[in-house]
Amino acid sequence: MSSFVKNGWYVAAWSHEICRTLLARTILNEQIVFYRREDGQPVALMDRCPHKLAPLSLGELKGDELQCGYHGMTFNCKGQCSHIPGQASIPPNAKVRAFPLFEKYNAVWIWMGEPALADPEKIIDIPHYGDKGWGLVDNQYLYFKSNYLNITDNLVDPAHTTYVHKNTIGGTDGAEVGVKVEQGDDHVLAYRWIKNAAPVPLFEKMGNFKGLTDRWQYYYLHMPSVSYVDFGGIDAGVEPTEENKDRGLRSFSFNFLTPETERTTHYFWLHLRNYHPHDTRVDEEVAELMTLTFNEDLELLTHVQAQQEITGVREYVRLGIDNAPVRIRKMIERLQAAERSDVPAQIAVQTVDA
Repeated sequence: MSSFVKNGWYVAAWSHEICRTLLARTILNEQIVFYRREDGQPVALMDRCPHKLAPLSLGELKGDELQCGYHGMTFNCKGQCSHIPGQASIPPNAKVRAFPLFEKYNAVWIWMGEPALADPEKIIDIPHYGDKGWGLVDNQYLYFKSNYLNITDNLVDPAHTTYVHKNTIGGTDGAEVGVKVEQGDDHVLAYRWIKNAAPVPLFEKMGNFKGLTDRWQYYYLHMPSVSYVDFGGIDAGVEPTEENKDRGLRSFSFNFLTPETERTTHYFWLHLRNYHPHDTRVDEEVAELMTLTFNEDLELLTHVQAQQEITGVREYVRLGIDNAPVRIRKMIERLQAAERSDVPAQIAVQTVDA
């Protein structure tokens, strides 16, 4: 059975990827073709002609409509067939599914579930996006050969940074620091503070600390698969108010996981920071550093996925640090159950114990 939640917004592409040429992309095991109308509005249709199942992405645009490259059937932006060469009558089932889209944060979001539930207000808010004092790196993409839930496990796991990311954001000072977990209606938070610690490599390179630091890692996972990490540091002993944290070194890393198949995931990400916000050189360094960090996860999770497929087992033993991942998987299961039984989603996402 699929582990996907369909009633949720997923990033389908960065805005620049969708234009007046056809873009084919698989999302939640569905083959979809994207393009823009002449007025700039994005369109998403099932990439499968209802006649002989030829991919519509092999066809061509005719104004705002898409012509199949096999027999010339033409479909409008709503997926309805508007023309069949040599045939006046159009069968009622000569149509393809059209998907709701919404453009925000320089990305095109797609709703794969019930169209009537596709409320753009449900797209996550990104703090400081567009603020003058914050630098932005976006348009970033990685392709993970791993089930998206393995990645969500990783993204609410501050403990792994000590070992997997020792050259970037990790540090040995945090090895024995426990992780606290909180749960809301639609998210799970795993976090910890590492106090009186030597600056990690990122702090040494980008910060201006006097000596030891207090650093925080707040890992949020919003259902079904949007992650953001509030990460930063202040001089040791400084009161950890929001104002002081903003005066220290702080960043928000957003990760938009869009399942391609049960074994592969589109990984879109953007990064906001309050240090050197207008320095394009730092933009490049941050992009390089974060890509290195995520590639460390990618390599490890590719092996995890392979071993899970060989053994048919997700894990043989569970640790205390698995509290947040267990909560997320239970919440996903409840959302899936809601979709199968038409139970309201707000009932499905209720507090569960790990």
